[in-house]
Amino acid sequence: MESMEIDSDKVQQRKQSNYSYLDERFEIQKEMYRGQQYSQIYFARLHLMRTLLYSFAPTWKPHLPVCKVLGLEEGKECIIVGTLFKHMKLKPCVLDEYSKERSVTPLVKPHNFMHPDDNLILEDESGRVKLGGSALSPAIYVTGVVVALHGKETSAGEFFVEDVLEAGLPPQIERPLDLQEDKYVLLLSGLCIGSTSSNPLQFQLLVDHITGHLGDDEEIGLASQIVHVVIAGNSVEFPRKLFTGQNLASKDQSTLYEPIKELDIMLNQVRKYITNTQKPKCVLTNLIHRPFSFAQPLNRCLFPGSAPYNTFRSCTNPHSFDVDNIRFLGTSGQNIDDLEKYSEAESKLDFVERTLRWRHLAPTAPNTLGCYPFTDRDPFLIETCPHVYFVGNQDKYDNRLLKGSEGQLVRLICIPKFCETGIAVAVNLRNLECHTISFSTQIS
Repeated sequence: MESMEIDSDKVQQRKQSNYSYLDERFEIQKEMYRGQQYSQIYFARLHLMRTLLYSFAPTWKPHLPVCKVLGLEEGKECIIVGTLFKHMKLKPCVLDEYSKERSVTPLVKPHNFMHPDDNLILEDESGRVKLGGSALSPAIYVTGVVVALHGKETSAGEFFVEDVLEAGLPPQIERPLDLQEDKYVLLLSGLCIGSTSSNPLQFQLLVDHITGHLGDDEEIGLASQIVHVVIAGNSVEFPRKLFTGQNLASKDQSTLYEPIKELDIMLNQVRKYITNTQKPKCVLTNLIHRPFSFAQPLNRCLFPGSAPYNTFRSCTNPHSFDVDNIRFLGTSGQNIDDLEKYSEAESKLDFVERTLRWRHLAPTAPNTLGCYPFTDRDPFLIETCPHVYFVGNQDKYDNRLLKGSEGQLVRLICIPKFCETGIAVAVNLRNLECHTISFSTQIS
């Protein structure tokens, strides 16, 4: 590990850490679209989640039988397990794009598509049934969530829900308690290099802080404790005027590459001061804004300055990794932004917490959130509870310490857009506490 030379008399040694890459399940080994159907993801999701919920049923409602939708009998209480479908009046339809071209009146595009008349339907392989009662709120749930329901069929053919069972937080690997010193993972997102809102000086201040060239001795000492940097999405932004559907001229192609080139230069500066000659321990993770789960590791040729070094890694979106046996899981924010369109909550952290309790990173994929049509699995199921769960590109910073029924302890973090706020988030591996580091170029 290279040292950070501050002056001729003082040398600050950067701390060491162990790193493990855990993104294999999100990677597409052999990309193919012909003949593949999105139904396979739902089948895989229902199969695994139903097996789990069935195992909870004897403890939850030991006196009730478990039925399929097709086996429901009027007035007979039972438990059914299936995938929720949310019928929404305001949900955008592909035909709206056609009508927009034909109509003089512009279509309204609300931020949230909720309506008081929305209702929920539960379906399994045998059939589907409309849900009634107040125990299951359409405002909270979205299409794609697998739940167990206690209730009975009414004379109107609805299933009146009396109680709901979610999967809850998954099991968590034991958090190491022998970490005696402070080490930090730095989380940031929304650099938006190439956009009008991007501030190169602000990003340079961040780089100077990480590399130990900014602040007094105390600040430099804190910088030496940063062992891992995650850039969680929207790192670059391209001029919209270039995307006209036509082939790009050579001049436009050069303009298109400029934001990536600038990002590579910045990352290379950090790379020089977070180095190591063995296996990757201090890694720069870069999630550039692309559709959810289509964001496979970006080709290393895009980063000629940074990619040759083992301290740089381009990863998938979502992204999972261990640092000193502390499990991190995160996305660049599209899964939470999509939940906000089709359900309601008091804060973004409520959406983040729901995905953990549903044990699914993106329940709305592939219904309203684009993803690759996996045929053999649903990679977004959360089988192991992380210690830190982060989402990028949010409007403001927020965090919460979530405690599970089996002793799980999870730090939930909303990372704000750096280009708008100048804020990065530092997470302490020793105790999961976090704080913000703010960079401003404004003169008071």
